[in-house]
Amino acid sequence: MRAAFFAYGISALIGAFLAITLFPLDFLVPQSGQDWRAAGDAAQHAIAQRHFLADAWRWPILRIETLGGANLAFMDGIPALALPLKLLAPLLPEGFHGIGLFYALAWVGQAVVAVFALRGFGERRVVPSLAVAVMALSMPAFVMRFGHAALTGHFVILLALGLYARVLGDARWWAAAIPFHVLALLVHPYLALMALALLAAAPLTLLLRGEAWRGAALGAAGAAGAMGATMALLGYLGAEGDGGFGQYAMNLLSPFWPHRSWFLGQLVSTEVDATGHGGWEGYNWLGLGLILAVGAGLMLRPARIGRHWGLVLALLGLTALAVSFRVGLGREVILDLRPVPEFLEQFRASGRFFWPVAYALLIGAALLLRRAGPRGIALLCVCAAAQFLDAIPARAALRAWAHERAAWSVDASALRPLLREAETVTLLPSWPCVPREDWMSRVRLLELLLLASETPRPVNTAYVARWRTPPRCEAPAPMRPGELRIALPGTDPAASGCVALGDLTVCRP
Repeated sequence: MRAAFFAYGISALIGAFLAITLFPLDFLVPQSGQDWRAAGDAAQHAIAQRHFLADAWRWPILRIETLGGANLAFMDGIPALALPLKLLAPLLPEGFHGIGLFYALAWVGQAVVAVFALRGFGERRVVPSLAVAVMALSMPAFVMRFGHAALTGHFVILLALGLYARVLGDARWWAAAIPFHVLALLVHPYLALMALALLAAAPLTLLLRGEAWRGAALGAAGAAGAMGATMALLGYLGAEGDGGFGQYAMNLLSPFWPHRSWFLGQLVSTEVDATGHGGWEGYNWLGLGLILAVGAGLMLRPARIGRHWGLVLALLGLTALAVSFRVGLGREVILDLRPVPEFLEQFRASGRFFWPVAYALLIGAALLLRRAGPRGIALLCVCAAAQFLDAIPARAALRAWAHERAAWSVDASALRPLLREAETVTLLPSWPCVPREDWMSRVRLLELLLLASETPRPVNTAYVARWRTPPRCEAPAPMRPGELRIALPGTDPAASGCVALGDLTVCRP
């Protein structure tokens, strides 16, 4: 018990220390009236949470009426955090959202749950636990997920690995694994699918061992059923995205391509990509420390995976999903098996599915090295130090992003009182009316949505990744009492009584 206290406590302190050094206070606890703005997907997430926190409780509970009925989950608003925050909404400062807070929680959780995963596989000593916690905090694919808060929740994957190990020996852990899977879904559906693959490996492992497996199969079915029921109740089902499975796949070289490596980063200038989409979603550099740990572990104590064949098969399946039907090696596509089954089109960013493989390698390397005695533990600590140093450029990029202070391109001080007085807000053109190639108009529209979200009012449009009923481009309705209408340059506001505010047109009845 004492070892567990120290392992969990110190790992939490390490995660908290890194979070404090990486993220400024006004990033973690945002308010209205700031002279800087979030940009890109981070702005979308903030808009979603602000409107959700200010809106009344509805059914389905993730529905945001002030954003035209959009689902919080389809704007990556992290329902797992937004729901408890909504209970506290009257106590929160104006303009608050929990997106920055989630980053801090993710960094602390990453370290603590790495210890949980390792202990699940039988290693409970403090020093190996802390080494694994440091390595988990230094995984490049984790550190580099900034800009997309929900997907920094890699603690979900590590928690699933720890639960996989525990349910093999004690079926009572399914009582925790099933509700955990609902939590995983409410963080992000991609993470929930990865977690489900790891939990579903448990009955397969038991079957291949020749042990009783039916109870575990029922447990895995319960986790899948809880996920499906939650999706049905909360409005996840029936939504569609843009498709494109294979466009954002993992390149076969990606785990060994040292982009942003402190030791080897000078060898490459960008992510490896064969699909023409940049390779970002398939970024999976393992880190020099992890590669050294796996190599040293295999040399000192050859792996014996026969006890976990179900997990191995699940990880191979996830790797196949990550690589996709369009297999890239370096700059070339070496195999193209399209067309793909239609259901796979929901997983456009398939390169993410390699993340559980990387964490399984981390736990596996630690277990191999611990079998080599004190020499192996010393090597694990050296590899943890190497992994931490290797992630210096990634942490620097994350810190620079978190401290970025993009200025408003609109007159925020003049618009804020107008937005506060309005009963409804109409932005023109609406999101579906903006051509895909008109990136600048989309950026400006997102900026106005972010500014309006400081004091949420019903707004006519939103940037949503998935819709059950996709919005259509329609002509604006006549002005209504209490409406504030803001038109981008070159857009007809279809109203009278308008004035210029910079390059915007602002109308009130």
